[in-house]
Amino acid sequence: MGHFAQVNGIRLHYLDHAGGAPVLVLLPGLTANAQSFDGLIAAGLSPTHRVLALDLRGRGLSDKPDSGYSLAAHAADVIGLLDELQLDRVVLGGHSFGGLLSFYMAANFPERISRLLVLDAAGAMHPDTRAMIQPSIDRLGKVLPSWDAYLGLVKTMPFYTNWWDPAIESFLRADVETQVDGGVIPRSRPEAIIEAVDHVLAEEWMAHLAEIEQPVLLLRGRDPFGLPGSPPVLPKAEALETVAALANGHYAEVAGNHITMLYGAGAVGIVSEIEAFLQPD
Repeated sequence: MGHFAQVNGIRLHYLDHAGGAPVLVLLPGLTANAQSFDGLIAAGLSPTHRVLALDLRGRGLSDKPDSGYSLAAHAADVIGLLDELQLDRVVLGGHSFGGLLSFYMAANFPERISRLLVLDAAGAMHPDTRAMIQPSIDRLGKVLPSWDAYLGLVKTMPFYTNWWDPAIESFLRADVETQVDGGVIPRSRPEAIIEAVDHVLAEEWMAHLAEIEQPVLLLRGRDPFGLPGSPPVLPKAEALETVAALANGHYAEVAGNHITMLYGAGAVGIVSEIEAFLQPD
């Protein structure tokens, strides 16, 4: 399923899950990779649909330029891949950062996108979102002595409290590069991720939302992102505010937090909601 395409001056890696129409193109979260959607595939999103899951620039097996992590550069990569695969119009979806990138692309490339699937992203998130995702950023650039040590570190992160699904381990393995001595290091560089965050914070998201005319399904993970009592990354009020700002917005929520929603019961719920949303009008 793994393929590479030369687009927009870089080599982009993507997974191509066979299936029917319409074609779904999925964009992962800030530090994530194409295999973060394996839980949705396992829940039946493919083979019902052909699903293209991308490693965005700077992540996974895609090229990692020193700079160039604006929303415009990411969008140009995706459009380049659609051109390479001769896909004129697709259903575009994304999780977290990928969801924001999907909003950006729907506003700026409406002729290429028929519908939008946004997983746990909105025009405004929890005010402490940057602090909440800091553990994911902190692991970048650090060498761990082994895969087992890396997996052990990940399991201590607060958003996995009282939860583990082995299905997530394919995503985690794709997250790291194994060195000659057996040590592992995350593939994403912290400098690239920080640059991407800075560009996200500089965008006028409510203005982008006002430009989107395509039907949009916003799916929210309703559970705490951390220890019991912690807030979700996307509070319900902010999610509903984004849906209200869209010309044709639809809202649903599923089990799980910002990450765990992509697996198990959350994944089953997401696929069910997507299938209902994609039914012909």
